[in-house]
Amino acid sequence: MVAAAPAPGSDLWADWLLRRRYGSDGSHEAVVKRLVATYADRVIDHARLAGGMHFADVGCGDGLLTFRAFERFGPDLRAVLTDISAPLLQHARETAESRGIASNCSFLECSAERLDAVADASLDVVMTRAAVAYVADKQAVFNEFKRVLEPGGRIALAEPIMQDEAFAARALRKRVEAASGNFHDRFLALLHRWKAAQYPDTEEEQARNPLVNFSERDLLNFVRSAGFVDVHVEFHIDVMPALVTSWDVYLETSPHPWAPSLGQILAERFSADERQFFEALVRPTVESGQNVDIERIAYVSARKPAGVPG
Repeated sequence: MVAAAPAPGSDLWADWLLRRRYGSDGSHEAVVKRLVATYADRVIDHARLAGGMHFADVGCGDGLLTFRAFERFGPDLRAVLTDISAPLLQHARETAESRGIASNCSFLECSAERLDAVADASLDVVMTRAAVAYVADKQAVFNEFKRVLEPGGRIALAEPIMQDEAFAARALRKRVEAASGNFHDRFLALLHRWKAAQYPDTEEEQARNPLVNFSERDLLNFVRSAGFVDVHVEFHIDVMPALVTSWDVYLETSPHPWAPSLGQILAERFSADERQFFEALVRPTVESGQNVDIERIAYVSARKPAGVPG
């Protein structure tokens, strides 16, 4: 899985979140942002955030959780925004300045499992959305969340569960390896080439990939092992009409930061004849609006026990 090189001044994470996720299409961007805002609001609800609280938005990306929180609970919140991407932190900082809340925000370039600049027991809430999924040592993440929370503080997160995508890629690989070479098998081989470029297609590769080697049950176990109590997990599966019906946008979108777009895959891994054959079969379905999107998201909330300082 190798995505296209990001633009100058950007990086893999910023390039995906601000451009490739939307296929560089403004209309599609607006649709996705409306949908993602509902996920953010659910996280904030589970966090039981209130005015005056001090919270961390870990793996903040473009700052969605932070800015939704300020919109809902007013300007007396205090936020620590962390991310491994300097360009995304700068983007979030500029947004905070434009909204007049920069003085209430601090920005830390760090990974989710190394919040070294955040003091022990200093936060009321830690929130994340689609951040823990990319970290290899997820147990260390939740241990760190517990450390920075004051006794009684809460975590709330929403993480994509992408195991099924890897299982599908692995199943396609097995079908292709057993194929006899007819028309249907030719299409399956190309379909596998596409999916295997975006998700692991062997058991060994899936086990090594932090994005697809965990389930909602694993998140539950990580949280409990870190010592949190009152743990609540909701696993949501939403099947909805596909958000993209434009072939050009479909080619340019990418399902996650590590994945190349379909357009990149077709250009780099398909011959001209294969591209023509593949497009003739897939494009009509995309443009007909008959495709569906399936979102699998685990929402987790929990509380640090009272009387536990670190």
